[in-house]
Amino acid sequence: MKLKFLLKDIRLFKWTIPLPVFLWLIIAVIAAIAEVSHGNDHINNYLIFKQVFWHTVHHQHLYLHYPSEYIDVNLYGPLFSIVIAPFALLPVYIGCFLWCMANAAVLLYAVKQLPIGRTKQHVVLLIGLLEMVTSIQSTQFNPMLTGWIILSYTLVEKEKDFWATLFIVAGLYVKIYGVVGVAFFWFSQHKIKFIVSFLFWMLVLFCLPMMISSPAFVIQSYEDWYHSLVEKNAKNVSVEASNAMQDISVLGMIRRIFNIQDFKNYFVTVPAGLMYILPLLRFRQFKFIGFQLNYLALALIGVVIFSSSAESATYVLAMLGVAIWFVTQQQNKWVIAILIFALLVTSLSPTDLFPDYLEKNFVRPYSLKALPCFTVWCAILYGLLRNNFTASPAQFSEANK
Repeated sequence: MKLKFLLKDIRLFKWTIPLPVFLWLIIAVIAAIAEVSHGNDHINNYLIFKQVFWHTVHHQHLYLHYPSEYIDVNLYGPLFSIVIAPFALLPVYIGCFLWCMANAAVLLYAVKQLPIGRTKQHVVLLIGLLEMVTSIQSTQFNPMLTGWIILSYTLVEKEKDFWATLFIVAGLYVKIYGVVGVAFFWFSQHKIKFIVSFLFWMLVLFCLPMMISSPAFVIQSYEDWYHSLVEKNAKNVSVEASNAMQDISVLGMIRRIFNIQDFKNYFVTVPAGLMYILPLLRFRQFKFIGFQLNYLALALIGVVIFSSSAESATYVLAMLGVAIWFVTQQQNKWVIAILIFALLVTSLSPTDLFPDYLEKNFVRPYSLKALPCFTVWCAILYGLLRNNFTASPAQFSEANK
C-alpha cells in the first residue's frame, strides 16, 4: 500500500506531477541548499570543479594541489572545463546550487527516456533516490554521468546513434567510466553510423577545451591526467591513505577482508571483462529490450564495483543499475530480498539511519557497500547467459506511456 502511495500523482498549482518526480526534485533542492548553506567546507568538490575551468583558461596545471583554493586535487579530464563552464562563471553558491540541480535533472530526464512503463520509471527513481542525494551532498558529477550512460543507451535504442556517441565520448573524456557505453554498439541498427559518429565526437570533444585554452595545454593536460590517475589508484588501495573511503569495490573487499594489500586489480578486472563479453555472444538476443536493459544494468553496476576509485558517492551509478534490473524482473521473494539487501547495505549504510557501529566496524573497513551490488551483478550475468528474452513478458510494451 505504501509503495502504491509513493507512485501516485499529486496536484501542484495547475500541474499534475508524479509524486516520485516531485520527491526527486524537491529532495535534490533541499540537499543542495543544505550543502551550500554550510559554506565552502561542504562544497569542496564543487570548488575543485569550478577551478578546472579557470585553471584551463589561465593555462595552470589541472592536477596539482592548490591548497589556497581547495582541498585534494582534480581527477577529471580537460573536457570537464567545458562541462562546468556555465556554473563556474556564476557566483560560487549560485553556481553550486545550479550544478547540483543540473545533475539531478539530467538523471531524472535519462530515467524518463528508458523504454519501460511510466510506473517502472518511477520505481527506478525511488530506488535511486538515496544514492542521488548522497552524491548531491558531495556536490558530485556522478548523477550526471549516470544520466549520460543511460542516455547513450536510450538514444541507440531510438536509433539516434549520432547523439548517443556524444554522451559516450563525453563520459570517456571526463571520467573514463563513460566508456562502458561503447558496448551499446552491439544494439545499434546503424553500426557504420555509430563508428563514424564516435570518431567524430572523439575529435571534436578532444579539441573543444582548446577554445578556452590552447592546443599545447590541452594535449599536455591529457598526459598529466593519465599520470594523476595512476598515482590516485595507488592511494585508493591503501586503507590508511584513503581512510577506507576509496576502493569501495569487489577489489577492496578482497584486499580488506583477506588483508591482501598487494592484490592486483587485474586478478578481478580481467575475468570480469571476459564475463562482459560472454552475453554479447548471444546475437539473437540483442534486439530484445529485456536483454538490452539487463546489459545496461550490468554495465552501470560493474563500472563501479570493479573500480578501485569507487567511493560512496559513486554508487548512484550502481544503484540505478540495480533499479533497472529490479523493474525488468518477475517479482518474487528472492528478487525483493536482494533489493532490500541493496537498499539497506549500499544506500542506507552511509546515512544516520544505519547503525553507526556496523558502518564503522564492518561496512566501511571491508568495503561491504559493494557486496549487494556484486550480488545483483552476478544475478544479471546469469540471466543474460541463460534467459530467453524472446519470451519476456509484456512489461516493456507500455514504454513511454
